[in-house]
Amino acid sequence: MTAIKIRVGADPREKSTPLFLDLFCRSLIILCTFLSVTLSSIAVCDGHWLLDGRRMWGLWYFCSLEEHQGSVLGSQSFKASSNCTRHLEEAGVDGLGVGLAACRSVITLAVVSAIFGLELLVMSQASEGRDSSQRWSLGAWLVLLAGLMAGGGVTTFVVLLGASATLFGFTLTFWGQFTATFLFFLNGMAAWHIQHIEPLLLSGHRDKLLK
Repeated sequence: MTAIKIRVGADPREKSTPLFLDLFCRSLIILCTFLSVTLSSIAVCDGHWLLDGRRMWGLWYFCSLEEHQGSVLGSQSFKASSNCTRHLEEAGVDGLGVGLAACRSVITLAVVSAIFGLELLVMSQASEGRDSSQRWSLGAWLVLLAGLMAGGGVTTFVVLLGASATLFGFTLTFWGQFTATFLFFLNGMAAWHIQHIEPLLLSGHRDKLLK
């Protein structure tokens, strides 16, 4: 009877004992997802993703850079100005207006999906049991969905402007979006994977306590 009481009384302590590795991984996933949402939001709001000589391509505008020559006290000076338009058809690329409209819409939806996924990941840490597991799983799938949509948007942009795209022509905001897309995939896969290996970790932890 004493042995039965000790074992029964040990179960609640085992279930409530947090695993440091599990908490650390979940906190790291949440932090990285927050950073990826921030990067993607900045990239979408800025929208200037590609430079090609005197032309600048973006999600919202097409700009052509012009240089004006002037003279100050006998010396010549050059001043650059940009002529931007939201009518992307004027850039001379077929289907650019429709393509970039679809691109920014998909990437914006990706950010929204990642925000909801991040919220569910955080809320799962404030609950226990089945509710926590369901919220974490749904949050992981939403982050993965954000990665798929963001990857589709980036690919669409590169395909549309493939003739003008160069490796060094892409701006920092484009690489920020590229990094955010990679982080969406990485965090979504990590969140989904840790949800499936957690029972194995808990069973191993329980076996060590019983020994």
